[in-house]
Amino acid sequence: MNDKIFTDKEPSSTDFCMLDYECAYLPNKSVRMNYKYIEEATQSYNSALINRGWRRFGSYYFHPICNGCTECKSIRINVNEFKLTKSQKKSIKRNKETRIVVQKPSLTQAHLDLYNRYHTFKNKKDNWSHQNISHREYRENFVAGAHEFGREILYIQNDKLIGVDLIDILDDGISSIYFYYDPDFPRLSLGVYSLLYQIELARAWKLDWIYLGYWVDGCKAFAYKTNFQPQEILNDFPYIDKIALWREF
Repeated sequence: MNDKIFTDKEPSSTDFCMLDYECAYLPNKSVRMNYKYIEEATQSYNSALINRGWRRFGSYYFHPICNGCTECKSIRINVNEFKLTKSQKKSIKRNKETRIVVQKPSLTQAHLDLYNRYHTFKNKKDNWSHQNISHREYRENFVAGAHEFGREILYIQNDKLIGVDLIDILDDGISSIYFYYDPDFPRLSLGVYSLLYQIELARAWKLDWIYLGYWVDGCKAFAYKTNFQPQEILNDFPYIDKIALWREF
């Protein structure tokens, strides 16, 4: 499936939306999210939703339906046309001692400790809101709902977990869900390296796209995404029986 109408039977879902809350991307804006809770999502249905701008955390799929604002656009990297920059090549060299494990999403104390360290760091550095995540919350967000298509990529140095990348394998690409890392290893540029490794995996698996989530013009948190070219952008969130019209970005 690649930008086609989904014709299989849709799995059962519970659909709802949340009350408005403060936007983390743009000042003086509020957010409203449209949700689907799907216990038995298939890879093909997951692929169709991601291709239409949805995101997945656990068994919950969502996209924004904000009143008076359409700034969130979905973007994806063209894997077959991607070419490394000089700085990206340096990131690969700096990680030559990094061991990588690809497996089904899991939950250990090392996961929780690293997640909480990273978010404490981002709270101090970028004023992210943060409170420590619990075992239950982590399982609901990053382990549940993975089914046969979810994976985690573990980055390890000297037997220490220093990065966790959550992804989904789609029919036509990889969905980049969430990445967190050890702030004591800034020199490794693990955020950059993790995306480069996703591209390497996609090429090995003969997949065409890395789905990067949303782009919001003027949002500093998303600025890094434009360093991975070429890309395509999706301006809306079409229904499952409509073709997603991606264009060059």
